[in-house]
Amino acid sequence: MPHTPKLELLNKIDHADVRVITDRGARFGDEVMQVMVFPFEFRNLQASYPIFFQTDRDGKFYPVALFGFEEGENLFLDEPGWNAQYIPAMLRREPFLVGLKDAQTETGETLQARLLSLDTNHPRVSLEEGEALFQPLGGHTRFLEEQSALLERLHDGLEHCRSFVNALNEQDLIEALTLEIELNNGSRNQLIGLSGIDEDKLRELPGEVLQAWSEQGFLMPAFMVLASMSNIRTLIELKNQRVEAERE
Repeated sequence: MPHTPKLELLNKIDHADVRVITDRGARFGDEVMQVMVFPFEFRNLQASYPIFFQTDRDGKFYPVALFGFEEGENLFLDEPGWNAQYIPAMLRREPFLVGLKDAQTETGETLQARLLSLDTNHPRVSLEEGEALFQPLGGHTRFLEEQSALLERLHDGLEHCRSFVNALNEQDLIEALTLEIELNNGSRNQLIGLSGIDEDKLRELPGEVLQAWSEQGFLMPAFMVLASMSNIRTLIELKNQRVEAERE
């Protein structure tokens, strides 16, 4: 059951003894069907997961990696942990977020400074086990530095992700999909609400668009989305294995 987040700006006084558990499991919030992903990680993602697009409340598309076929199902997760070589950045950054706070410059201008926030209600947060955040004298640990760098990359990657999706929309490349899922036990299901990239239209793009996309970092992610579709069969096989295990 999802927890109620409680965000606090991270500091060495209030959070000196806080640790973060890095093990993977359902009890740490990893039992999710999908998660938002970013173009900078598509090359790693496409080796394990199918990448689709969904719409947010405003009707804007964003990319997701699919882990299962129903809410709360992660077919890559079992008792030993997460069975894939790469875990999406949005899951690896938990329980941290980037917080914003007004800050004054030397000229008196007010800007929003980015600060690291901690969800103290997250199941990964502990006082007994996990990775320490602060060194005995108050400095950041290597783990915290790595998490901070990851958050910065996500923050920077968000604008690139929006530009990537806008470029796909400008060329009318995002198409609605319906996945027909047939399992070994004969059951059939449809997965709707997902979209992908129209491969034929992508291959027909004029050279100047392809050149511009290559320079802007859009071309490789687009083809990585297409390459990731082979993982739908992997998901189906994982689902078959889970159904069979539940019958035994």
